[in-house]
Amino acid sequence: MGRAIVAVLLGLALLAPVQAQVLSDLAGREVEVPERVERIVLGEGRLLPVLAILEGEHLLERLVGMPADLALVDPGSARQYQQAFAELASVPRIGQGAADTFSLEQVLTLRPDLAIFSLSGHGPDSSQGRLIEQLQRAGVAVLFVDFREQPLTNTPRSMTLLGQALGREARAEAFNAAHAEALAAVRERLPQGAAPKVFLHSRAGLGDGCCESMARGMFADLLAEAGGDNIARERLPGHAGTLSLELLLSQPPELYIASAVGSADSLAEGATYIALGPGVAADAAQASLRRLLGRGGLQHLSAVREGRAHAIWHGFYNSPFNVVAVQVFAKWLHPEAFADLDPQRTLERFYREFQPVALDGQYWISL
Repeated sequence: MGRAIVAVLLGLALLAPVQAQVLSDLAGREVEVPERVERIVLGEGRLLPVLAILEGEHLLERLVGMPADLALVDPGSARQYQQAFAELASVPRIGQGAADTFSLEQVLTLRPDLAIFSLSGHGPDSSQGRLIEQLQRAGVAVLFVDFREQPLTNTPRSMTLLGQALGREARAEAFNAAHAEALAAVRERLPQGAAPKVFLHSRAGLGDGCCESMARGMFADLLAEAGGDNIARERLPGHAGTLSLELLLSQPPELYIASAVGSADSLAEGATYIALGPGVAADAAQASLRRLLGRGGLQHLSAVREGRAHAIWHGFYNSPFNVVAVQVFAKWLHPEAFADLDPQRTLERFYREFQPVALDGQYWISL
């Protein structure tokens, strides 16, 4: 460890607050958190909407550092927040989002008292034991949250934890109530019987090969909650992996669902993957889905030929608004049972009540 980091560690440790509350985070750790958190750093930019649920119009008052990844992986959302909060551009960027770019020395110069990390993901996670130890020695409390590994179980737990840490308990409770209500709208009416077989094409078109999928956690859990039989679950040993086009053609799924990593920016650049999310118009999203499904052999799938092909915004896979994807999936899987379910209204409610930016763009599309 460099002398500069040692000096900062010692200096911050001497300034560590005496008043603290002990909270249990999503990694099962007991963490001392200041009674009044004043300075926050995020482990990945995708946590900005999570913080916004609790902080609202005061989003930047305690945020002193975050990685630069939001503009890279979700430029539409990054633009929304930048337009609403001009000062966001001045918040120091502490890496590019990957764990190996996270700058401990830079973080310590920002004098945070709380770091919010994802249990697993693209930034520093629970496997970064040495980093966590160094931060804690400097008096920085580290809390792990999860919207990815067990999204539906851990979303309310994560929001409750952050509400306690930030003194925003009422906001966390209100969000969790809305999340539970939206989930109950599917759980309480889910048809019994055989579940439709679904191929979940993750990050469709991002690579040249075919075909990436999710088997556990993330979208896989959301699909299961909506009553879908994910064909990747029995064929992939881990959370994600690849299924061959030959398998899909020989054992065709009843529905094809793609996750769209494209954006308004990728459309402007002429990228071939599906575009959805902030700033993407419905007709442009539809055209991008048709382009992707017209090549690479996917056009031969019966689900595609017969119009049972859909796409959803990739950002839902690691988001507190994950229950919207559950509702969308439920309508695609069981159109008669959920004919009156309105996931668009659910998403509009989440933005109206829990986001300081306006909802804009198309977030799902069907062929």
